[in-house]
Amino acid sequence: MAGLSADRPSEVVLAARVARQFYLEGVSKVDIADRLGISRFRVARLLDSARETGMVRIEIGLPGGSLDAGLSAELCSAFGLKHAFVFNFPDDDEPALRRRLGEAAGQALMDLITPGDVLGMSWSRTLSGLAAALTQMPPCPIVQLTGAVPPPDGRDLLDLVRGVARIGGGPAHFFYAPMILDDAQTARAIRRQADIAEAFALVPSVTMAVVAIGAWAPGLSTIYDAITPAERDALAALGVCAELAGVFIGENGKPIATPLDSRMIVTPGPALERVPFVLSVAYGVAKSPAVRAAIRGEMVHGLVTHASLARALLSRADRPPGGRQPTDA
Repeated sequence: MAGLSADRPSEVVLAARVARQFYLEGVSKVDIADRLGISRFRVARLLDSARETGMVRIEIGLPGGSLDAGLSAELCSAFGLKHAFVFNFPDDDEPALRRRLGEAAGQALMDLITPGDVLGMSWSRTLSGLAAALTQMPPCPIVQLTGAVPPPDGRDLLDLVRGVARIGGGPAHFFYAPMILDDAQTARAIRRQADIAEAFALVPSVTMAVVAIGAWAPGLSTIYDAITPAERDALAALGVCAELAGVFIGENGKPIATPLDSRMIVTPGPALERVPFVLSVAYGVAKSPAVRAAIRGEMVHGLVTHASLARALLSRADRPPGGRQPTDA
């Protein structure tokens, strides 16, 4: 049978009856055929025609309404992400959006983490609300991956790491340190401190990390805003377009060595690349090139974001090299 036509209204009505019984009432194709006195083959053709002509439109959603399951699945397919969580949050209030995405990241973390994982946490304004959203966690070890911005005490990050560990009851490996020091000698001395050395020694065992993605522009990266204009320009000249967990990356998504590295208390780029699953959080359409770069370089494998940024990403969905296949939204 070709498609449905207004010239055959009886066929249109029959297709509507079949579609209603199948999709809304849950009646099997065999039972529909018996009820209407037609063959199962004709039932299948009528259902196909109902979809093809738009009589039936299938939308996939989840309870709660704020998670856009369709956009989430589309991001996974377009970029080869293992997981994507896109939320229909308003983006006219940046602090509120940042807080809500942090809480959403907490929900995603509870969904994904398993008892055998070792969780790495980095500093970010966006992630500061993550712990508040947690209601349960397996007793996994929690490893701090970076110092904090702004210095000097990193209390926000400590609260995050300790808050996550408190929910799960697992050990927390944290330390007091800023992310950026004034000179390399001081940074070397701080890295030798027992608590920092202990945390960084555990990084190879991290199986999941949660990070935020920053773009190399004013107001889009706390590191960018924390350093001097000359330092910002020097990193831009090297090709830096984004940063995550204190690792600078270029448009190809690969880490870039910079003069700032020696002054920073962060997990090195190659070590972050070896983490099996990195869940990232990003907000703001202006960050779309940075997020695209992080995905392209396979620095991240999951993304928590909002609908307007997801659409911006999909408007130029460059598939990552190597053909990574998505597994779930």
